[in-house]
Amino acid sequence: MADTAIKSCRLCPRQCGASRPARGSGEGFCRLPALPAVCRAEKHLWEEPPISGTNGSGAIFFSGCVLRCEYCQNSAISRRSCGAVTDENGLIELFQRLEDQGVHNINLVSPTPYYPTIRKALERYKPAVPVVCNTSGYERAETLKSMEGLIDVYLPDFKYASSETAEKYSQAADYPQAAAEAVFEMYRQVGSPVYDENGIMQRGLLVRHLVLPDNVENSLGVLDWIDENLPKTVPVSLMAQYFPTGGEVHPELRRRITAEEYDQVTNYMLLLGRDNGFFQEPEAADSRYVPEWNMIKKEDKT
Repeated sequence: MADTAIKSCRLCPRQCGASRPARGSGEGFCRLPALPAVCRAEKHLWEEPPISGTNGSGAIFFSGCVLRCEYCQNSAISRRSCGAVTDENGLIELFQRLEDQGVHNINLVSPTPYYPTIRKALERYKPAVPVVCNTSGYERAETLKSMEGLIDVYLPDFKYASSETAEKYSQAADYPQAAAEAVFEMYRQVGSPVYDENGIMQRGLLVRHLVLPDNVENSLGVLDWIDENLPKTVPVSLMAQYFPTGGEVHPELRRRITAEEYDQVTNYMLLLGRDNGFFQEPEAADSRYVPEWNMIKKEDKT
């Protein structure tokens, strides 16, 4: 698998030129190898209704991330490489296993560091169900172009409206600009949502935003950007699921959001006329919705 190694990685907006061997520790910001490690590949019932439906989404959770969000609810897997190392053959096996379980889609969660391997898999085997790219939004538009025709549904976060907030919480001052360019590219590729007779997304863009405590202005800024740049046919999922995980540096993040904070943001979204989106109940802010991970480092899929 020597050709799997990445000599100078420029997949994400950091473009740090890191050397990433096929296995082991890489260099650069993410310090990830080139081959993906999968920490969970099962039916997932906790996405938005057009993604999870009644049969569940076939979620493949990759380890590692190109951000360092101090409040990350999946930090157990996002800050290192863990799980079962796999290549394109192993990914195809996962696609097929999940399809056999009757899932509505194949949901690639945090795929950014592993697009080359994912692309190889999808070029060899395109699932019969839609392929969802479930991402932080911190993407390089040029990299997304390499996935055109292989992704049916883009499900990005849009976390921050200001560089200061992005740097403060995620060590990514360029997040707003990078996410904007990425979302434009995603929309160019897949457009507004297309649903089947059961309301399951077959194609299109759905943008997520997590409301953070003491950050209502950030959320309003994100909604302003979305409303000014995307048609109202693109739904927004406004998430209330934030809860402290214990790794928060900034004191304002050491509590859940209040009902008043969430109401301010939801009311503003409705005021903008974006009434085709999705909202969460306060009960969503609970650690029991974090999946169980396969933390054992295995190398049996290559």
